[in-house]
Amino acid sequence: MTAAMIGYARTSTTDQKAGLDAQLRDLQAAGCTKIFKEQLSSVANNRSELERALEFVREGDVLVVTKLDRLARSVADLVAITATLRSKGVELRILTMNLDTSTPTGKLMLNLLGSIAEFERELMLERQREGIAKAKADGKYKGRAPTARSQASKVLALKAEGKTSAEIQAALGISRASYFRIVKEAA
Repeated sequence: MTAAMIGYARTSTTDQKAGLDAQLRDLQAAGCTKIFKEQLSSVANNRSELERALEFVREGDVLVVTKLDRLARSVADLVAITATLRSKGVELRILTMNLDTSTPTGKLMLNLLGSIAEFERELMLERQREGIAKAKADGKYKGRAPTARSQASKVLALKAEGKTSAEIQAALGISRASYFRIVKEAA
C-alpha cells in the first residue's frame, strides 16, 4: 500500500462556506487524495471528522491542513494530535507555514508556533474578560437574558392544568432541564 496525502478542513460555523471552499481547493492542489471536512466550533464540539481522519491515516501517510488553527485548539491539543500521528508513523504538513514534521526543524517550529498560538488565545480571552468586567461595572453589560425562567409562571400554570412535562416543553419551547429546574425551584 502506498502512502497517501490526507487532508483535513474545518470552519467554525456553517456560514463560512467560502473559507471551507478555499481550504478544500488548497488541500486538493497539495495532492490530497482524501479530505475530511467539518463545519463547527472546535471548542464546543467533538471534531468527529478529525477523529475519523486520525483513525484513517496509516504509516507513511501525511495529514495535511491549511493552517495550524484548523487542526488544534491549544498546545495540549496539538501535542496530543501530533503524538497520535507520530505513534502511527504519520507526518503532518501545514500548508500556509510550509511546515513539515518529517524534518527536525519542522518539529521544532510546530511546537514553537503552537505555544505562540495558545499564548495569543489566552491574551485575547483575558482582554475579553476585562472588557466584560468593565462593561458590567459601567452598567452596559447585562449578560444573556434567561429565556426559560422568564416563563416560570406559564410553566407552573400549565402544570396546574394537568399538562404533562413534554406538552409544556413543546408549548413553551423550553428544554427538559429548564422545565424541571423551574418545577424544583417552585417546590
